[in-house]
Amino acid sequence: MIDFTKLISAGVVTLALGMGGAMAQDKVTFGTNWLAQAEHGGYYQAVADGTYAKYGLDVTIAQGGPQAPMRPQLVAGQIQFYMGGTTTAINSVKEGIPTVTLAAIFQKDPQILISHPGKYKTFPELAGASKYILAADALSSYFLWMKATWPEFVEEKYEPYQFNPASFLADEGAIQQGYLTSEPYSIEKEAGFAPDVWLLADQGYAPYSTTIETMKPWFDANKDVAKRFVEASIIGWYNYLYGDNAAGNALIKADNPEMTDEQIAYSIAKMKEYGIVISGDAETKGIGCMTDARWKAYYDEGVKVGLYEAGIDYTQAFTTELVCQGLGVDLVK
Repeated sequence: MIDFTKLISAGVVTLALGMGGAMAQDKVTFGTNWLAQAEHGGYYQAVADGTYAKYGLDVTIAQGGPQAPMRPQLVAGQIQFYMGGTTTAINSVKEGIPTVTLAAIFQKDPQILISHPGKYKTFPELAGASKYILAADALSSYFLWMKATWPEFVEEKYEPYQFNPASFLADEGAIQQGYLTSEPYSIEKEAGFAPDVWLLADQGYAPYSTTIETMKPWFDANKDVAKRFVEASIIGWYNYLYGDNAAGNALIKADNPEMTDEQIAYSIAKMKEYGIVISGDAETKGIGCMTDARWKAYYDEGVKVGLYEAGIDYTQAFTTELVCQGLGVDLVK
């Protein structure tokens, strides 16, 4: 665990001298992008093991989902932090919405395509699938990149994803979108086989994911609070992945009673296996690390494939001042 006495002496953690020296707690709310799950584990861990409290924070985690969109609440000032992503962050610049990304917890986007076992040997061969089962937002985002990189992918094979695997299971030649930590597990449980998994990030599709986003005016006025939240979240993620995460998982299941221990264990294993949280820059510079070079490369590629128009000042979408300082790398076991 991190030595908080050093942080206190350095002025990172503020103490209240009254009430017996109790710590002053800045109250903030972090809105997630879906119901509680292992993919949110580091945040729940930081609540459960007292890391946020040790950083002088009283953090509420507000679950997202179809009935609780959190990003509008961020923009409206109802929450202080949001679990965002590179694509929406750049779109916000275009739309004049002053959000700013402070950290990228996932170095790799967990978005995948899945196919039946042994059906295709290389990613480009997926273009020959009988149909591509994708959500509409996939068709207007990473599918543009797929078509530009491999012109053999054609929109005529598109079939809307109904958020169940029935169509995929009925057609051995089909491919379907998914999330690394979710759909493969569900299919194996339901159909009795493990599908082949194709992580888009390992094919060159490189947005950051599961970011910590806030409003720039709020950030400018509360930089110390933001710094402590980012750093405590980073430590929470190290403790979740490499420490005793029982307390964090208990909070996840309390918020989302349908979540199982087996699903959580599967998700954690896949995040580690594929380097979702720790890979690339994060290996030596710490969880959450982002670079201008990678933001630029993603934006430039987006312009090339038609995802973005030219002339957007992508640098307004993020700041690297709170990350890439090696915090927590010594906690990897």
